[in-house]
Amino acid sequence: MAKHATLSASASHRWLACPPSALLCAEIEDQSSPYAQQGTDAHELCEYLVEKALGHDVTDPTENLGTYDAEMQESAEGYCSFVMEQLAGAKEHCSDPLVCIEQRLDFSRWVPEGFGTGDCVIVADDTLHIIDFKYGVGVLVSAVDNSQLKCYALGALDTFGSLYDIRRIKLSIYQPRRGNVDTFELSTEELLKWADEILKPTAELASAGKGEFHAGDHCQFCKLKATCRARAAYSLELAKYDFIEAPSLNTDEIAAILPQVDSLVSWADDIKTYALEQALSGVRYPHFKVVEGRSIRKYTDENEVAKVVQNAGYDPFEKKLMGITLMTKQLGKKKFDELLSGLVIKPAGKPVLVQDTDPRPEFNTAQIDFNGEI
Repeated sequence: MAKHATLSASASHRWLACPPSALLCAEIEDQSSPYAQQGTDAHELCEYLVEKALGHDVTDPTENLGTYDAEMQESAEGYCSFVMEQLAGAKEHCSDPLVCIEQRLDFSRWVPEGFGTGDCVIVADDTLHIIDFKYGVGVLVSAVDNSQLKCYALGALDTFGSLYDIRRIKLSIYQPRRGNVDTFELSTEELLKWADEILKPTAELASAGKGEFHAGDHCQFCKLKATCRARAAYSLELAKYDFIEAPSLNTDEIAAILPQVDSLVSWADDIKTYALEQALSGVRYPHFKVVEGRSIRKYTDENEVAKVVQNAGYDPFEKKLMGITLMTKQLGKKKFDELLSGLVIKPAGKPVLVQDTDPRPEFNTAQIDFNGEI
């Protein structure tokens, strides 16, 4: 099993905001999930495709990827194309850029025992480019001041800085399932200033289990999120809102509540999930009990059911057109595009209320008809 750093780059967003959480989380065993395996498989496929595009002799891993499907193939191919485009751009001002795939990066000069693996590192004379593939669809990841990528850049500087006069840093996120390709640039001077003034002192606090607990968006992947007292206090602040005495909330009051709603709902769901897990292991909560929930009938043997119904003179099967992902897998992407490109559309998404800092253009409310549908 691969060793994981206590102060990992991937978790830096959390421990930089809440230093004492790092050691506490390190004491809790990691829980495997199908999403984690999916991400691992997708990264392995990406590595293969890029190495192949670079002309290296590599073995196709697809038959050993348990979660491989057409969507993963398409996502990995898109990532490979993006990497090769960035490499081509680097060659415009550097005849022989250095390209490292799945490169171990050590940034322990600033973070105790800090290391990680960079999906793609390109060094072209004075420019260092870190490219990170994200297969997750749940959270949109921004490259802007991304602490994980900045830690990787520090590791790359420590490794290659003596060979190249690196003055410019580019950080890119490639997140295909969210349609997100994001690049952020900063100078080497700015990166080192952040490392010395923010990263290093905070990492020293975190490695000693010191500092203050702080709750926020970074709590989402924290192992302590369900039982953290700081998060509970943060979430319950909504209940302390000083409402003006009136029959209904006004626009300003609703606007003040909205930013906290998602966090509050997430916290409540985490509490419910944790409490159920504990109750199933024998913990008793006053005034609560575990009962059997609603269940849905299912066949014990689908083949036998089909056989019995057919023998009775009936057709037991319903015919349904394959979905786009399954159809793409069936035909192959090239044939799918050739046959069906003119028969596939992407409808407008449903309206979502977000804060005005969101980069998406504002929705045109004139699209909504009198039935409230788009």
